[in-house]
Order: sequence, then C-alpha cells, then structure tokens
Amino acid sequence: MTAPKNLFSYPAYREKTAKPAPFLPMSRAEMDALGWDSCDVILVTGDAYIDHPSFGMALVGRLLESHGFRVGIISQPDWRSVDDFQALGKPNLYFGITAGNMDSMVNRYTADRKIRSDDAYTPNGEAGKRPDRAVMVYGQKVREAYPGVAVVAGSIEASLRRIAHYDYWSDTVRRSILLDCKADILLFGNAERALLALTHRMAAGEKISTIRDLRGSAFIVPSGWKPAPDWIETHSVKVDTPGKIEEHINPYLMTGAESTETCATAASDAAGKAETEAVTVKPIKIMSREERLANSIAIRERTVLRLPSYEEVKDDPVMYAHASRVFHLDSNPGNARALVQAHGNRDVWMNPPPLPLAMDEMDGVYDMAYARAPHPSYGNAKIPAWDMIRFSVNIMRGCFGGCTFCSITEHEGRIIQSRSEPSILKEIEEIRDKVKGFTGVISDLGGPTANMYRLACKEKSIEESCRRLSCVYPTICSNLGTDHSKLISLYRKARAIPGVKKILISSGLRYDLAVKSPEYVKELVTHHVGGLLKIAPEHSETGPLSKMMKPGMGAYDEFKAMFEKYSKEAGKQQYLIPYFIAAHPGTTDEDMLNLALWLKKNNFKLDQVQTFMPTPMALATAMYHSRKNPLKKVTEDSETVETVRTGRIRRLHKALLRYHDQDNWPIIREALVRMGRRDLIGSGDKHLVPSEHSPLAVKLAAVKRHQKPLVAQNAKAFAAGKATAQTVKHSTTSVKNGVKAAAAKPTAAAKGIARPTTAKRPTTATPQAGARRTGNKAAGR
Repeated sequence: MTAPKNLFSYPAYREKTAKPAPFLPMSRAEMDALGWDSCDVILVTGDAYIDHPSFGMALVGRLLESHGFRVGIISQPDWRSVDDFQALGKPNLYFGITAGNMDSMVNRYTADRKIRSDDAYTPNGEAGKRPDRAVMVYGQKVREAYPGVAVVAGSIEASLRRIAHYDYWSDTVRRSILLDCKADILLFGNAERALLALTHRMAAGEKISTIRDLRGSAFIVPSGWKPAPDWIETHSVKVDTPGKIEEHINPYLMTGAESTETCATAASDAAGKAETEAVTVKPIKIMSREERLANSIAIRERTVLRLPSYEEVKDDPVMYAHASRVFHLDSNPGNARALVQAHGNRDVWMNPPPLPLAMDEMDGVYDMAYARAPHPSYGNAKIPAWDMIRFSVNIMRGCFGGCTFCSITEHEGRIIQSRSEPSILKEIEEIRDKVKGFTGVISDLGGPTANMYRLACKEKSIEESCRRLSCVYPTICSNLGTDHSKLISLYRKARAIPGVKKILISSGLRYDLAVKSPEYVKELVTHHVGGLLKIAPEHSETGPLSKMMKPGMGAYDEFKAMFEKYSKEAGKQQYLIPYFIAAHPGTTDEDMLNLALWLKKNNFKLDQVQTFMPTPMALATAMYHSRKNPLKKVTEDSETVETVRTGRIRRLHKALLRYHDQDNWPIIREALVRMGRRDLIGSGDKHLVPSEHSPLAVKLAAVKRHQKPLVAQNAKAFAAGKATAQTVKHSTTSVKNGVKAAAAKPTAAAKGIARPTTAKRPTTATPQAGARRTGNKAAGR
C-alpha cells in the first residue's frame, strides 16, 4: 500500500496572512474586513457555526485556511429560497455541503418517527432550522443559485447514504444520495486527505469531473466505466463465502488449502476446455513468495467489486442483506477494493476508504487556531451541543468495536487514530486560558470510545489484511494490543496541569477491554469518575447481543466487581449507569422480559431509555429491513432474524425497560398474560408489575379519572386561543404528580427505620448515548 501524502506537506495555495481569521466569515461584511473579494471554498452546514475541532465545518474550514485557501461558512441557510446560498457570492473552486455533525433525519425525528422539539446544534435549541435530508436539499439549492458550480458533498449524512440504503423514515430503499444531491463528488469518512488533494488539484486547474482517483471518494460514471483498461470487475456473489467472519483469511497470502483448491479448479477447467480445443502451452514462471504477494496486491488494487444494483436491492431483501455484508467485509483501508453499484444506466463508483491519519497529522488538525467559541453573530444564545463539549477534549477517532447498530465505524473506520500527549495537554491549557466559564473541570478526555486511545493491532501487516468486522467480538482478537498504560500516563499528566481540578471521563467505555487492564480501571475509578460512570451492556440476553456484536453480561459483571472494589478502596460512593436498547433486531418479547427482570433484580430504575433506530448502512438496519443476518452468509434459507416493526411491540419493549413507571403497567400486564406469565403480576418482590385491582392501581386510576377533565378542558381552551401551552403543560404535570403521590409509599423516616444508602440507583440521562449510536460525536466530514 502506497504511503499517503502528509496533510501538511502541500505548498500553500496563496501566501499566508500574518494570522488566521478570528472566525471564518459568514457575511460579506466579514469578507470585506478580511480584504476578500471572493471565497475559494464555501461550506454549507446544517449546524450553527462553532469554531471548535469537534464541529466538522470548523475543522475542515480551518484546515483549508491553513493551506492558504479563503473559506466562508453558510450556516443553517433558509432552504426555501436561494438568497442565503448567494450571501457570500460564487466560490472560486466549489461549494462543500453537509448536514452537520448529525444526520438530519436522526436530528429531527425520534425512533418512533415523531418530530423532536429541539435541536442541540442550533442557537437556543430551536427546532426546524434545517430541512429533512439536508445534503440533498442544500445541493439542489446551490445548483439553483449558481448553475454549473462545482459541488462536493460530505459529512456523516452523505457517508451513510453513498450506496443504495434502507431509509427508516420512508420505509423504502432509497438510491445513492449522489443522484439526488446533484454533487460532482462525495467524500466519505473523515475526509481530510481527499479534501486537501481535491482542493489543491482544482486550484491547479484540474476539472472536478476528471478527478477520479481519490481514496474516500464516490461519484457517478457511465455504466461499465473503469479507470483503465486493465481493471478487473468481479461480482459480489462470486466472492461472498460461507463461514464465520473471524475465519476470513488474509486475502493476499497463498495458504496450502487455497493453493490446492485453485490448482484443482484450474485443472478441471483445463480438462473441460481440452475436449473442444487444443490447450495453449505457456512457459511456467517460478515466483518467490514476495513476488506472489506483490502480484496479488497489485491485482486486488485494480479490481472493482460490483454490488447488486439499486433495482435489485430495492425489491429483494435477501440481495440487500448480501450487499450490506459484502460492503462491510470490504471496508478495511489496507485491503478494500473499489466498489460499484448500478443505478439504472449509470454507476455509482466508490474508491477504497481513506487511509487513517498519522499522529502528527492528527495533532496538526487539532492544533490549529480555533476561536473555541460560537460565531459572534449568535450573541448570548445558548447552543446545547456547544455547552456539552466546550470543556472536553477529543483524544482519538475511530472504533474497532463494530457494534451493528452504531454508525461510527462506517464513518470513521475501525483503525484508531490518536493524538500525541503534548497536543492533548496543550489543548487542556488552551481551555483553561481561553474558554469562558472554565472552573477547573475538564468534562471529558475521550472520543467515540474512551479507552481505545492508542490501541492497535500488534502487527501492521496483520491489520492491513484483516477482514474481521470487530476486533473485540465474539472475543478480543489475540492480535489486538490492550495495554492501557499510555492512556493512564495521559490521565496523570492531564490532572497535574496547574489550574485543572478534575478530569472526568464522559465518553462511553468499552468495559470488556478495560478489564484487561485492572490498573486502568483503578486509575479511572479513583480519579476520573464524578459519581456516575456510563457503560453500555445494551442487553442481558444472548440472542440480541449476538446480533449487536456485543459481549455477554459476564464482562459487565467482571467490570462491575472491579468498579465497586476500587470505589470502596478510594472511599467513594459511585454508581454505574448502564444503557440498554429496546426492540433491536434479534430481540424477542421474552428477551425484553428477562432484561426487565434483570433490571428489577439489580434495582435499576432507568429514566431515559432508547428504542432501536435503523440508521442508513448499519448492519443492524440490514437485519431490520431484510430479516436476514448479514453477519453470516446470506441466502433464501439462511437465518431469519426476529424483527420488531409494529409500533405496539416497540412500545412494549421500551415499556419493559421502564417497568417501574405506572404508565407502562397496562401494556406490560397485557403482555404478561399473553406470554403466560401471570406469576409476575402482583405486589410482592418477585412480581414485575402490580395487579390492576391492587390498592395502588385503584388509587392511580382514581387520580387519572379525577384529573383528566382538567387536562382536556385546558387543551380545548388552548386550541381556541384562550389558554397558553404552559397551562396545558401545568395541568398535565398535575396529573402526573397526583399519580406519583398516589403511588408513594410511607417514607423510611416515617417508618422509623434507616434508609439504606444503596437502595436506590440514580436515574440515567442519555444525550451522549444517542450521539454514540448515530455517530454524532464524529467530526461530521
């Protein structure tokens, strides 16, 4: 594999100014103040512009600026006209369009397809500031504003829709977003390499329509197009072989079994051919092992793998699952081939994924002169996403966990890209010195997964040839380094910085990795937990866990024992906050019931819980749509996956996670009766929910009957314009409070007994959990 060009080895496009712009301009007035008559690149984003490396447009904008390009930002434009898209004029090179750090559909809709009431990436959390399918809409508007302008699509929304994909919100398979957003090229993944190469080449005079060799890029070409005549096309049905994923061998090596099979096949073919024509005799060339390996790699680099067409996967769930499986198996940058998928009489061509950034490149990207604040035009408006990360530091990117419901691996890749200690410590000092409101607490040192910092395969050659979907499932790979010593060193140096009182770890933790390093768990628990630590078992049952590619509860129990041991040694009362998913593919009603019983047994009363949301390209989404398991060979007769699709069953699964909520008791009772588990209905410790005739249930029903007319009356008045929304909300809250009061039992103090300190677990809050599952914390390129 050819070594990539270093991000910072390009000559500057134009002579750099004395210092970077305070903020990238969002108006003509700001351009005038900088002395610009035009922008080279204009970035359109669905997020508010926050000049911080956790926000994709700021990161790529500052990176392009560091190379001498003039970059402008159009943030959250009104898509109902072209006026906002013309605010900065026509760019000299191209428009870059993105939905923002989040997929616009995930941002706007809940897992139940209900419209969200707020948007964390908008000033004051205001909803409705971006359109559905923002990349598509922005691309079309840019074309309308400036016909003929070059358009580059990026971000997680574009990444996850680069091929034909199941769309949960319309319950259809949609074609590649390239055909709908009108972009000339789509850059997927963390696209710094491709973006810089593309921009410099366009600046040198190359037309965007001729740039077809960038890794991490996708584009539309005529049917049958190839980069050169010597390229080989292979259909995916010829390369998908049965067997467990972890048994896939190095595609470059010639094993004994592989050689024997090849020779036998060749001999059979030759014999058959000899019956009809003379066999042409050719001299045999003896090649060394190194020559054979080099030849195999060269052939693979000139091979394109054809996926089933959009028309095929749209109408055939089995072919959809097959395409998803092949796509994910061919995603390692070290050995991935180009992919192509027909859409009618055109092809969507995808080059292999981008090569990961080296540590010095990661440092350079994060060390640029960010203002570390929202753009001044927002005034004093609160932007929830900024408030969440303003005192946190991103130390790495990527995830090798491979959870089937998560989008991070598809977007950022499985290879961990880490920053150096000096770069991270420097950023902490900048937060201390520059960010308003800093009180001495760093809220997070993390990334997609807190404890994958600087973990990697023990051998580069093994990493480049691997085809496993996860380095940690079904077991931790023997070739994966699990030494947490570098992360421990970083923690110790970070908390020793003058002015830093506390370093918290808020990113999700991979606890099956953590238990491999008891020293790390001790360091974490002793110094970096603020009373609560979130981890994600996701489920208690083997069936759904096997479809999630998550470890069993044994690893959770092992980590919990360590956590409690080291918390006790530190003299601290701390709690684990587990996250679980309802209605994931492979989950039965019995699985959810067993999880509810596990929660009750362990005295967990979850507040916020989440229902599985099928996001584009995820393997779990392929299971949801096709009812097939793409973790294994897919055929008409292959494993059928239990899939919860109806609203009532999805509500039941979510209700079982909150078995303690009286509003959920009716639907749970009905399900228990249907499942033949009446033994779980009652008022004893062994019961899950009380009987509807129990004194408590009768009281609750009475409260609801008494309060219901008040709510209805206020709601009717509100509709007539005679009451405020707050009035309706207040009356609804009164009902809930009345229900809670009816359900309340005599307090421990009233009974004259001491309250046990561990009797009640804290409730959960999951904004970061949602971010992890949909890739929100990804940089959004």
